Amino acid sequence: MKMICNTPILGFAAFSGTGKTTLLEQLIPLLTSAGLKLGVLKHAHHNFDIDQEGKDSYRLRKAGATQMYISSRYRNAMITETPDEEATFEHLLMQFKHDELDLILIEGFKSQSFPKIELRREALQNPWMHPNDENIIAVATDIALDCSLPKFEINDLDAIAEFISTRVKSGDLAGKKQSEDSVAACCDTLSPAFLSVEQGIERILDAVSEIEGEIRVEVDHALKDILAEDVVSNINVPQHTNSAMDGFAIRDEDVSLERFKLVAEVMAGQNYPHPLQLGEAVKIMTGAPVPSNGTTVVMREQSDTFSEAGIDFVTFNGATIKAGQNVRSAGEDLAKGQSVFEKGCKIGPAEMGMIASLGINQCLVKRKLKVAIFSTGDEVQHPSQSQKENCIYDSNRYSLIGLLTQLNCEILDLGILEDDHHQIEKAVSEAAQNADLVLTTGGVSVGDADYIKDVLEQNGNIDFWRINMRPGRPLAFGKIGETPFFGLPGNPVATMVSFINFVEPAIRKMQGEEEWKPTKLRALASESLRSRHGRTEFTRGVYSLNEQGQLVVRSTGKQGSGILRSMSEANCLIEIEPLYAKVEQGELVTIIPLTV
Repeated sequence: MKMICNTPILGFAAFSGTGKTTLLEQLIPLLTSAGLKLGVLKHAHHNFDIDQEGKDSYRLRKAGATQMYISSRYRNAMITETPDEEATFEHLLMQFKHDELDLILIEGFKSQSFPKIELRREALQNPWMHPNDENIIAVATDIALDCSLPKFEINDLDAIAEFISTRVKSGDLAGKKQSEDSVAACCDTLSPAFLSVEQGIERILDAVSEIEGEIRVEVDHALKDILAEDVVSNINVPQHTNSAMDGFAIRDEDVSLERFKLVAEVMAGQNYPHPLQLGEAVKIMTGAPVPSNGTTVVMREQSDTFSEAGIDFVTFNGATIKAGQNVRSAGEDLAKGQSVFEKGCKIGPAEMGMIASLGINQCLVKRKLKVAIFSTGDEVQHPSQSQKENCIYDSNRYSLIGLLTQLNCEILDLGILEDDHHQIEKAVSEAAQNADLVLTTGGVSVGDADYIKDVLEQNGNIDFWRINMRPGRPLAFGKIGETPFFGLPGNPVATMVSFINFVEPAIRKMQGEEEWKPTKLRALASESLRSRHGRTEFTRGVYSLNEQGQLVVRSTGKQGSGILRSMSEANCLIEIEPLYAKVEQGELVTIIPLTV
């Protein structure tokens, strides 16, 4: 979901009983008199009802409407029931019409990170909040206080209103309103104007396109390939009208008879070539073709067989028999000429079996995407060598090989390149000519003096981005000639997280999976998870089911971007959105399962 939410937000931090609501009630008229158009968001810890019992809207909502929109000449309101999950702070902010507001005042949501004014009264003897909360930008109190923040007497509403009005109008409280394409298009008043994760993905997907080229492969070698044409059934499935279970086939018009003469036994792969006569039945196995007019099958468990004068008979113990029961019609699953799988479908084990079941031995698929990868740096060495002083083993390239193999890519491994401008320039040029995509790691951060950056700037149309995320802030993306290029950060975990978020969507689109989206689930945090307001945080996590059958998740421990073990121990990434500074135990978070 794209966030277009640039209205400044301001909250009031105070303990219960301080009088936040009363202060807001007195402050709002002063702010509106100053020309500000205000929105207010209030969080209630208890249940509440905005309808009066007995009113029409109350009655309709209590009757079962999950969303109730009520409108009159003077106002309208949407009442939404949230029995399963409380609406998120971000979702609530997005409900405002931001183009009609200058400021949103927040009461509550104390765990969220956004600018606040602390309120404190001496009579309550509560502790100060501002020493431990960097989001507090001013203090209003009736206590003598020596601090570096702006201070106001808590009852001097004119001074507080003037402070807020001045900050909003000067743009100090939040940046100026920006267009949809702005790199800071969100309610982020603290972070630099980086690209959001969503904006980075969108720009990348706009820049890449599906590759050309098709090959015909044997079905048993087609796993993970993308179909280049529709698969159409050239047979009926099932081929014949057949029995859905072991039993006895009779004519539809004979269902009321008490006993039947057995004239044959039909096994799978056989058939009874004659039409049944009055009172005749055939013993039949599951999947065997039924006689041409024997389109009712009675299950074996409801039958008794016996012989009279050398002739075999069957009765059905008074069972209720419905004409046409327990029979599958020819073409019931698939009719001849029917499309089975569409172009762009990814072939998995089930698709392989289905295609083979149609008598199709080969299928036309997209050729494999060629991805060239290499590592750079004199300090990087191959794991087969004895470790040299001040050197590191090349791990990123091996992680990328694993990720690319999972995505069914053809990998052109160019190894490790030394810090030599000519050698790197030659390798980059050849890679761009021979591959569909070029991928490297390291040397893309602001301030890096790596040769790779110089070569890219001179030989390609490359943008060096700062992504509002952790780990994985630096990212280079662009084209060398017509070949897309990714320069991922150098830290091992940052490399993998950046690949999952940015490279994988591009690869899937280039392979032909136009509508692919990552799997995202919601899970309960089994521990507190720290983050930072204004950026997307990807924590390595382990998810599982608890005793109540709920999906729960915990972190893998230390989250340094160089701790590759944390990625090895994880089975998911925990995605914490930019508007959250902390996730409390028991709150819902988004997880991205990692491909096994």
